[in-house]
Amino acid sequence: MPDGFSYGTTGTPTQRALEVRIAELDGAAHCVVFPSGQAAICSTLLALLKKGDHLLMTDAAYGLAKSFALERLEALGVEVEFYGPRIGADIKRLIRPTTRLIWLESPGTVTMELEDVPAIAAVARAHGVVTAIDNTWASPLGFSALAHGVDLCIHACTKYMGGHSDVLMGSIATNDERLYRSLRGLQSLMGLAVSAEDCFLVSRGLDTMQVRMERQAASAQVIADRLSKHPLVRQMLFPALPDAPDHALWSRDFKLSGCLMSLQLVDSPYEAYRAMFRELKLFSIGASWGGVRSIAAFYPAEELAKRRFCDVRGPVIRLSVGLQDPQELLDELLGALNAFEASCNL
Repeated sequence: MPDGFSYGTTGTPTQRALEVRIAELDGAAHCVVFPSGQAAICSTLLALLKKGDHLLMTDAAYGLAKSFALERLEALGVEVEFYGPRIGADIKRLIRPTTRLIWLESPGTVTMELEDVPAIAAVARAHGVVTAIDNTWASPLGFSALAHGVDLCIHACTKYMGGHSDVLMGSIATNDERLYRSLRGLQSLMGLAVSAEDCFLVSRGLDTMQVRMERQAASAQVIADRLSKHPLVRQMLFPALPDAPDHALWSRDFKLSGCLMSLQLVDSPYEAYRAMFRELKLFSIGASWGGVRSIAAFYPAEELAKRRFCDVRGPVIRLSVGLQDPQELLDELLGALNAFEASCNL
């Protein structure tokens, strides 16, 4: 058909309108949306890698992205190698003649390490290696990935862009015409279509994303500042804090801190964490984040111990700060910490 919308799995006018909006936010010439963030991640990896290729992936990457690389890409003959997120320009030591892609995620959305994205992108470009970043933590409002030298910018639109925890979607933005055509073709061949209704929901979310993110970032800063001074908190993992290990990188590259942080408490039995989580009412318990409602998640020590390049030891609590009153959220967390302490003293 002359309008290009001859078949549903190749796109709809609503989908194209959303892709144009996301491309503008990312400063990109092209964008393709997918049914979920994970679908966007896997499609990027499948479109760019083949048997005999070498993938460098940050050790701080989203868990399912790492699982896909290890369980599926290696089965297809791709060699997967993980690198420490703070490697910076030293990543040149790991690049081989067969290296085709460097996968970044900055910060990692559990342990919050930042990567020196411009340094890694410059090394990759000098060696003819494509770079892709999962930029969900910051969104286009917090970090301009393509402007910092990355070739492909991936978002889980499920998070900030949708904003209301009622839609699944992912996006890939790029200025590279060849990469765009490869991704668009893969999307069509695999039938990874998104519905017009889902596109509407994400487009609706974009209308309020800046207002929501600014409020959530301000609330998160208040909560992180207070919790960092609590005697039961051993470490706050939030790069916007002045004493965070990667704060200098955050100050240099980022425009907004977002709502997601993690914390580690003093050594205690798991029952103390159960007592703490039982006190949470404003914070829902779940794995997602970035929406209008606050969410808490627990990551056991055993999960972090599987990572090769991770300085964080012991259990981690991750908090996504929503639009509720920040003082009420803080009061609830302080009460939950009291329950944590009481359980330790039993």
